[in-house]
Amino acid sequence: MLSYQHAYHAGNFADVHKHLTVHAVVDHLLHKAASITFVDTHAGRGLYPLDASETQRLGEYRQGVLPLWEARRGLAEEPLLASWLEAIASVQTDSRRLEQYPGSPWWLGQRLRQDDRLQLFELHPGEHEHLALQRLPANVRRLHADGLAGLLAGLPVATPRLCVLIDPSYERKAEYGEVAETLLTTMRKVRHAVVLVWYPLLPAARHLELLERLRDGGLRKIWRSELTLREPGEERGMYGSGMLVVNPPWGLDERLAAAMARVTPLLGETTRYGGGWWVEE
Repeated sequence: MLSYQHAYHAGNFADVHKHLTVHAVVDHLLHKAASITFVDTHAGRGLYPLDASETQRLGEYRQGVLPLWEARRGLAEEPLLASWLEAIASVQTDSRRLEQYPGSPWWLGQRLRQDDRLQLFELHPGEHEHLALQRLPANVRRLHADGLAGLLAGLPVATPRLCVLIDPSYERKAEYGEVAETLLTTMRKVRHAVVLVWYPLLPAARHLELLERLRDGGLRKIWRSELTLREPGEERGMYGSGMLVVNPPWGLDERLAAAMARVTPLLGETTRYGGGWWVEE
């Protein structure tokens, strides 16, 4: 089943959570000279015009990136948020207006150095067609293929370091288990890899299967953070966003906590953020 298109949700609160985390991780990794292979297993379109019909239909960016954009002058003192918002400003045709939102391929690839590599996987034919229209550097590969299988087939990578973003739609219940098995296999093959996994928080709590499989597979200490808009029982649909980071950079927890302390009031009075080591014995 390949019906999911992220354009309907571009720039929403989950993108804020996910891409702030990605931005912080990439920024830290680029402080060292050793080259990196970045892998995006579910790339999407790469860039999302906010006036597109799909994005306007739900308008989720209005409770996501937009309030942060409108408050950007007041957020300039928070280093991570300021850097993130400056990056978003750089893709606008008019830096005063929020016209488009960059997806994960852009966040992973915007600062690639000559010896770094980026592999973008996208299985949905329509989404891959959109991605193919983006102008990308020579050290970026686009692949119309299954990202989880493609990631494992490409291990180990040629560069000294590896950073992976696993961000599926979870349309199928089986994806939670597939993500867990892919992550466990990746860490067995490349123990030093930095891997980020996004998951939705839904009333059915299927993300617990992902966490339990990682525990049962022996991967028991992972940085985990969640951003929630409301309590799970109040409405149908996604009430929050979760992120896992394996081998997180030093100081990631503090940088995200400081940024999210400024983000949560802008997303609504019931919005909450929490992070910590996920350890199950």
